[in-house]
Amino acid sequence: MTESPDPLDRLHPGLLHHIVNTLGWPGLRPLQREAIEPLLDGSDAVLLAPTAGGKTEAASFPLLSRMAQEQWTGTSVLYVCPLKALLNNLLPRLEAYTSWLGRSAALWHGDVPQGQRKRILRERPDVLLTTPESLEAMLVSANVDHRSFFSGLRAIVVDEVHAFAGDDRGWHLLAVLERLERVVGQPVQRVGLSATVGNPEELLGWLQGSGAGKRPSQVVAPHLREESPALPPPGDVQLDYVGSLANAATVIAALHRGEKRLVFCESRKQVEELGASLRAKGVTTFLSHASLSADERRRAEEAFAEARDCVIVSTSTLELGIDVGDLDRVIQIDAPSTVASFLQRLGRTGRRPGSSRNCLFLALDEGGLLAASALLLLWGRGWVEPVTAPPEPRHIAAQQILALCLQEHRVGDQLWREWWGGLGPFGPAAEPVVRHLVAEGYLDSDGGMLFIGPKAEKRFGYRHFMDLTAVFTSAPEFTVLAGRTEIGTTDPSLLTEEVAGPRRLLLAGRSWQVTYIDWSRRRCFVEPVDGGGRARWAGLGLARATSYELTRAVREVLLGVTPQVALTRRAENALALTRERNAKLVHPERSVIVRGGHDTNVRWWTWGGYRANATLAASLGSAADPLQRPNAAYLRLREDITPQEWAKARKVAGEQLCLPAVDFRALSGLKFSAALPPRLAEATLAARLADLEGAAAALREPSTYMHLSP
Repeated sequence: MTESPDPLDRLHPGLLHHIVNTLGWPGLRPLQREAIEPLLDGSDAVLLAPTAGGKTEAASFPLLSRMAQEQWTGTSVLYVCPLKALLNNLLPRLEAYTSWLGRSAALWHGDVPQGQRKRILRERPDVLLTTPESLEAMLVSANVDHRSFFSGLRAIVVDEVHAFAGDDRGWHLLAVLERLERVVGQPVQRVGLSATVGNPEELLGWLQGSGAGKRPSQVVAPHLREESPALPPPGDVQLDYVGSLANAATVIAALHRGEKRLVFCESRKQVEELGASLRAKGVTTFLSHASLSADERRRAEEAFAEARDCVIVSTSTLELGIDVGDLDRVIQIDAPSTVASFLQRLGRTGRRPGSSRNCLFLALDEGGLLAASALLLLWGRGWVEPVTAPPEPRHIAAQQILALCLQEHRVGDQLWREWWGGLGPFGPAAEPVVRHLVAEGYLDSDGGMLFIGPKAEKRFGYRHFMDLTAVFTSAPEFTVLAGRTEIGTTDPSLLTEEVAGPRRLLLAGRSWQVTYIDWSRRRCFVEPVDGGGRARWAGLGLARATSYELTRAVREVLLGVTPQVALTRRAENALALTRERNAKLVHPERSVIVRGGHDTNVRWWTWGGYRANATLAASLGSAADPLQRPNAAYLRLREDITPQEWAKARKVAGEQLCLPAVDFRALSGLKFSAALPPRLAEATLAARLADLEGAAAALREPSTYMHLSP
């Protein structure tokens, strides 16, 4: 019997030499070995591995080998990331790998100086690291000959592809990749790198875009074949109940002294308050969140990477693969919103030989305790959320059509669809959007050609249409400056509300006194003070909406199921009290309708999640309280509803579910919604608010009545 050829033999000899002699690796990891053949053969692929699983090398080694063996020229590989900081972090590695073969890598994003960009246009790197927004900016820029620059493009690597696929940046990325392929004039190999997700095959099909089912493709995920996933020992994931953020600071300051700790919070306000409390206790503390300036974050991350006995407090900004050195411990305040997010955070530890992955949960209240318990319950079962693209991205279709007209100057009014190769939202479904853009003056039409109209010039033309390439609407925050140094940004409400005495802000874990506000330029000047600062930012809205699966897991916890992790005595006692207090709101086989108690409301405890309950509230008509806000656990029914009326309302809703009602004010968070007919903008947001499957499941479940004493 002949032995199967070793896939390593297909890598370029120069690469193999440096893997052994420069990196000192005795061999490649399973993912890196198994990715060689499909990528060298040109297949599209999704490479799955836990955090720090060697995904960058699994993609780059075969593609660099192809580059050398097939003599690719010009910029032939794009490496796309969701975060500029992640690109900055990856550049030195990719510069080293390309240099082994006499090739080059370079960086292009919004923070790269103009001189460096001009050099890239003159001397094209073989690998370009960039973001989707910067890619589109290159396509529409008058300074970039995009047809010439991208003429040699052969492969695109999308790092953290799951982070794109779950929101509108994913639709934007896919649409830009389709336009790039048309510019290049041939299919471009697509390789996605991802942490564990619940639906890898669907994720790969999504990444292929219009090429799904037409090009060879493969999911490479050797760790998923293991019979039992490599979970940390039970004692290394712990759940504690501390009762407040101040108590959390006390626990963190007392535990794990001499170790390097990364603490995740679920809001910027929490990061600031916890950071200030830890510093007050003498703990060397650094902060990272999206409202800190890039320089402030970079200084904190570099100092943290070099220190030992210290803490860095962060939102999800450090969840992705940015290297902050060798961590000893991850601490989670309350719980992240998804199991996938927890896996990313857990994967920040256990990278040293002999160390294991670990995480300590500190629950601040009953809600945080239940959320952490539910998440850990699902994690222990090996369940991870499927990544699904948000439905009906009509606003992204509007943005893409405008961007295409800016890129090509003129586009045939019957030919624009061809640019997206039949990709669902950008094909015939976008025709009403195009008609609206023309009717409203965003596009002009002449002689069968479409081009940018006066309304688009007025609304999006600022700074060479820079606003058109950014998919998200950011809150109008004020820049905070100490002298000439930018500290970060703050919510304008902190600068407008009435205060007694001096106005003080909490930012970068320090208190600042406001000395001057430049309202026209949205700038706020400050000087340092001792204490008294406050932090606030606008809420996250739907981003924190609890899913059907996690809410059902909360119900399981209340019914007595406990996650298989180490609970402190405080957590056990708090969980027992929580179960006792909520015992009448859960039933193992039925939903519960509760009447009475401390108010006159009638509550239907569906435990269906935020979106399912919003769908039910819209579908039950007059049976539901019209003034309620959606809630993950329950919805309010009309106070005087009878059992007969309730049975009829359920029957009608079960036959025809309705999409949730949309508050017109919520449309402001849907960028480019102004370029849509109001009816389509509302329909887009309503589809995203809905969970038809969860609502239908709640309606199928029998319910029982419970009367509570006042």
